[in-house]
Amino acid sequence: MLAGGLVRALPRDRGHLIHTEEAAQPPVLDLNLLVALDVLLDEESVTGAAARLHLSAPAMSRTLGRIRKALGDPVLVRAGRGLVPTPYAVGLRPRVKAVVEQARDVLAAAPVVEPAALKRTFTLQANEVVWASLAARLITSVSRAAPGVTLTFVPESLEDAPALRDGRVGLEIGAPGRADPEVLTEPLGETRLLGAVRAGHPLPARGRITARAFAAADHIGVSRKGRVRGPVDDRLAELGLRRRVSAVVPTHTAALFLCAETDLVCLTPAGTGEHRPAALGLRTFEVPLELPSVRVEMAWHPRNDADPAHGWLRERVREAWARTA
Repeated sequence: MLAGGLVRALPRDRGHLIHTEEAAQPPVLDLNLLVALDVLLDEESVTGAAARLHLSAPAMSRTLGRIRKALGDPVLVRAGRGLVPTPYAVGLRPRVKAVVEQARDVLAAAPVVEPAALKRTFTLQANEVVWASLAARLITSVSRAAPGVTLTFVPESLEDAPALRDGRVGLEIGAPGRADPEVLTEPLGETRLLGAVRAGHPLPARGRITARAFAAADHIGVSRKGRVRGPVDDRLAELGLRRRVSAVVPTHTAALFLCAETDLVCLTPAGTGEHRPAALGLRTFEVPLELPSVRVEMAWHPRNDADPAHGWLRERVREAWARTA
């Protein structure tokens, strides 16, 4: 019975209706019967259908019996030495074929991505190192190959929210951090930090800047969480030196703008040393300390791992980072 008539009344017991568990459940569908029915109606032969489906003739005959029972129609009947479809089966044939073809499309391998025809919006979460070193090259590469693709960059949040798991972010690029255990990651490479000062700053413009001279200058700290102390302070402490951090800003970009208007020293990713600081009238120099390099990786959720379009985007990120390096 169909929905709406699933509850069956049995003989009354003590004045109440008894509802059977079987009546409350819809019948189990065997979708394999649709494939078999499609082939049987094509071949109009049990033997021919068995050969196409790599089954024995008896097995195919039993399957036809199940189809007949499910449909309440003979489907194929004897006519001389062959079989012919019943009028009901003739009317059913195009519908069955359409359903089987749709099912095959659903279960087919994902199509190869065509960038020029791709229309997608990808949300990328990136830290300041990526904004400075990678974003321009990535946007140029993507827009040339796939003009229908939009890249939406969002900043790192203070909260460790599972943005990749929730689907709010499709790809995360930046320094390794805490992630959900199922998240997939791939290292891209490393970058280092340079010092930056305005033109005419008291620090020498030529020659090697000493650690003592570096520590004696006033500095700008960069921290999303407002931290004053960092690896620079640890290395200076090992040398018996200490610097004064006059201001802490959340991004390297903000530090560069502040640096251009003051005598403060800031740090900037090496990949930006050729354009952004120079555009602001800043000069860069090698930091006279053994600072740890900044590792950069990309991370994504497994839901996007087999998506051809997402895979194409990851390849563009690899290429953009390689050009940056």
